[in-house]
Amino acid sequence: MNARHMNFFFRTLAVMILAGLSGCATEPWVMPYEREYLADPIMSTARDPLSDKHRQHVFDTREAARGATASGGGGCGCN
Repeated sequence: MNARHMNFFFRTLAVMILAGLSGCATEPWVMPYEREYLADPIMSTARDPLSDKHRQHVFDTREAARGATASGGGGCGCN
């Protein structure tokens, strides 16, 4: 390896180490007393929550795959 390749290697290694260390946090980003704001319904990304709920119900009934979205019941559609 020549000096140019070694310089590139060490710079890349330094950037990777700094990027890896920057992800370490000693405290959680969202404090427990701040989580109530994230659970507020206004923070939902759904444009039409009622339509989304109906669409999810139809999907669950068709696919018989209830339970993965924290909804209870069987897949027969009789709930």
